[in-house]
Amino acid sequence: MRILHIYKDFYPVVGGMENHIRILARGSAARGLEVTVLVTSPTRQTLISEEEGVRVIKAGRLATVSSTPISLALLSMVRHLEADITHLHFPYPWGEMAHLLLGRSRRTVITYQSDIVRQKALLQAYRPFMRRLLARADRVLVSSPNYVSSSPHLRNVAHKCTVIPLGIDLESLQNPAHEGVKALRDQYRRPLLLFVGVLRYYKGLGYLLEAMRQIEATLLVVGTGPMRGEWEAAARKLGVQDRVFFLGRVDDQHLAAFYQACDVFVLPASHRSEAFGLVQIEAMACGKPVVCTELGTGTSYVNVHGETGLVVPPRDPNALTVAINRLLADGPLRAQMGERGRERANREFCSEVMVDRVLKVYEEVLTAS
Repeated sequence: MRILHIYKDFYPVVGGMENHIRILARGSAARGLEVTVLVTSPTRQTLISEEEGVRVIKAGRLATVSSTPISLALLSMVRHLEADITHLHFPYPWGEMAHLLLGRSRRTVITYQSDIVRQKALLQAYRPFMRRLLARADRVLVSSPNYVSSSPHLRNVAHKCTVIPLGIDLESLQNPAHEGVKALRDQYRRPLLLFVGVLRYYKGLGYLLEAMRQIEATLLVVGTGPMRGEWEAAARKLGVQDRVFFLGRVDDQHLAAFYQACDVFVLPASHRSEAFGLVQIEAMACGKPVVCTELGTGTSYVNVHGETGLVVPPRDPNALTVAINRLLADGPLRAQMGERGRERANREFCSEVMVDRVLKVYEEVLTAS
């Protein structure tokens, strides 16, 4: 079986979807499938390599418009690459239109990551193509039932949607070096709150910074991105800079220690662009309770309110304050929710389970009449 994945970026670019595609591609290749990943290069040069049994083509990039890489080389690749299934990772309008106009595969599967939220002009222009794309797809994979019911674009194709939660490699997270965990706890004053993610507007970190005025804890912020400078300035303005540490990017080898060292993990996302929240699974796999926001997306599907953590309204610093302080004040509750989170992560969000579920879909769409 030949599978072609199309998206805008791939490892080592940091991001939830980039990591998801890497896990799915290498897992499929390990099961004997012929897998090609077609993305764009950070430069004008086209690069082709073999990585973990996967053929990776990074087509030369001309420019980036509204977060969408434009690549003529990608058009040429789509025209010539043959596959049994093209697996699109939505939204990437350039790649999707290339497949609609030039694709040569027998079947089309789409992973619907999220609605187009902020780029209103792009959505208006792209809407007719998006409708055609969804109508043509043989199957649409969605990471949570919440998104099927809340997305205005999926309602008309709900009959072809299959819920497959994203999965990650749990083993590496659950076995960090003990010395690294101890070092973090010695370095920073407990209790410790942890945020992990690319610092973009929809992560809602500003609301957590406001909440920190009423929380006696230390917040570690792991990740970098376009909002870092603004949020560092906000921490100073709010007078919490002595309890909030912006640590930048942490490599995967050391990230597990941060999850293990924290007392509560917080994802204060503010907009629907946060479609799932893979970082919550990482925290849950380490036995940590999670505080997240209700966006009508997968955040509250991953983190079950009252079971693995607490879910609060978005853009509400007071609600964050109450939820976090409740967990910090109750050690047994943190331990109970953390253990339930670990069990849920192992049961539902393991990478092996996810790959098996996706491969079953591939087989179903190829054998359908």
